Amino acid sequence: MANIKSAIKRAKQNEKRRAHNRAMKSALRTAIKKFEKLVEQNDIQGAKEALALATKKLDKAASKGLIHKNAASRQKSRLMKKFNALNKEASA
Repeated sequence: MANIKSAIKRAKQNEKRRAHNRAMKSALRTAIKKFEKLVEQNDIQGAKEALALATKKLDKAASKGLIHKNAASRQKSRLMKKFNALNKEASA
């Protein structure tokens, strides 16, 4: 453990941020999994809402620096692809 006061404070701040980041990343993964589960069940309306939530969480994570903006963009693109395939399948 650190002995210097500023180092002790920095360690506390880092631990706090780490816990917050883990919670945000976990919530992001959960939102994505919920969307994918709804797509599997062919629930278009539920998938649409879950897609909006997952997209929002991805954008927020990218803006906060939790994940890279290109990674967020790639994941959103993949989710959109799945949703569009579901829509196409349902309308056909």
